[in-house]
Amino acid sequence: MVSPQNIKPQTPVVCSENGQFATVDHIVGTDTIKLAKGKDGKHHYIPLSWVTSVDDKVHVDRPGDQAMREWKDSPPTAQS
Repeated sequence: MVSPQNIKPQTPVVCSENGQFATVDHIVGTDTIKLAKGKDGKHHYIPLSWVTSVDDKVHVDRPGDQAMREWKDSPPTAQS
């Protein structure tokens, strides 16, 4: 798994087809990426487990359309 420390704010997030579909806002906890507000004016959240690598971009393991269907509109709740 990719270390959350390697993911920096304002880094482009690209899909498996290398197209940018989001930008990192910041890391939430140890396993969630909060994305910057999109065209809809909302933040979205993706799990760190989607990330395959980080260089000057955050690369995820799925096409952009799929990622946008599967991202969450709110942060995960803490498990007790």
